[in-house]
Amino acid sequence: MKTLTSKEEEIMGFFWEKGPLFVRQMLEFYDEPRPHFNTLSTFVRGLEEKGYVAHRTMGNTYQYYAVVSRDDFKKKTLKGIISKYFNNSYLGVVSSLVKEEEISLEELKELIHEVENANKRGL
Repeated sequence: MKTLTSKEEEIMGFFWEKGPLFVRQMLEFYDEPRPHFNTLSTFVRGLEEKGYVAHRTMGNTYQYYAVVSRDDFKKKTLKGIISKYFNNSYLGVVSSLVKEEEISLEELKELIHEVENANKRGL
């Protein structure tokens, strides 16, 4: 899965939240000044080239829809961050969060409890 720019992620958010869309419909989601139709269309076609969206022909226009789910995107992105910045160490991630006080001791205990319960259920 190829990485996305912040603008591409924003556009994917529209597909994940709203479902299939025409580019013209997407323009309505922006505050003024809205991007130009051609600019937005270029981004959407780029997402299609990267394999994130596909389209259906509807008359003389295209309706685009997500082919990558938000959950799949989140998992792949998280794995990429852990690989790139933490040498594939999930323990390193948690340790960093604890050291930076981004996760409290209570939250860490809750996480351990959730993992233990998932293991008991065979997940």
